[in-house]
Amino acid sequence: MTSHVSGERKCPRLSVAPNNMQALSLKSSRGTTREGLESFEFDRSEIADVAEHLQVALPKNVGDVIYSFRYRRSLPVSITSHAPEGKEWVIRLAGRSHYRFALTAVIIRPNPMLVQIRVPDATPGVVSMYALSDEQALLAKLRYNRLIDIFTGVTCYSLQNHLRTTVSGMGQVETDEVYVGVDKHGVHYVLPVQAKGGADMLSVVQVEQDAALCEEKFPGLVCRPLAAQFTGEGVIALFEFDKDEGEFRIAEERHYRLVPHEELTEDDLRAYRAQQPT
Repeated sequence: MTSHVSGERKCPRLSVAPNNMQALSLKSSRGTTREGLESFEFDRSEIADVAEHLQVALPKNVGDVIYSFRYRRSLPVSITSHAPEGKEWVIRLAGRSHYRFALTAVIIRPNPMLVQIRVPDATPGVVSMYALSDEQALLAKLRYNRLIDIFTGVTCYSLQNHLRTTVSGMGQVETDEVYVGVDKHGVHYVLPVQAKGGADMLSVVQVEQDAALCEEKFPGLVCRPLAAQFTGEGVIALFEFDKDEGEFRIAEERHYRLVPHEELTEDDLRAYRAQQPT
């Protein structure tokens, strides 16, 4: 297996992840461990070559291995320990079946000290009963409680969920849900949303892909990338991102606690009114 860094040929290695005998962790002995190196590329086909050399059994869908490490599982310590302070190694799309290991500040973690804004829960009971996954439940709660509208101050409408398409220079990307909206000045927006529940992690890599998707598919709209995550029972963290010095960073974060309407007190409402700008 080879990687491509400034014209040099590297020798990444694969090892078996201890908590999943079929999931392979991608490691580069002269990549993530090389001082000063910030990225290198590889093809999906290279994984099979190295697995065969190491006599490691591959899962049927090799793409799922990479997907798992991009969105659902942390990279092994053998890789993360070589990242400089304030940055982490991530896997980005670099074309069809082509990927790039890169250093960036990426993992999005809700701020545990943030105030929780209490909102009457408008989720239909039957929907809460039969939601099939944390992610689907989260997307449903965002829709039924109009949390995207509340968070952004824009009137928003769900255009499509699980939008999967091809983006130039990246290959196939997917966003959990796409909203379109209009504000009081008549400006039109496209708002891609990444949603995570349970132990899944939010990553700026997904935000980058969402922004690229919107730039290519909705060039006439203002793109406002968003992310949502359950932080606890009834609490949803919402993030908005903006580009700063070439990287997407958190522009705003709010936490909303969905509660039965009878639990929203006059004291709560009085405190929210007091926070309004004069």
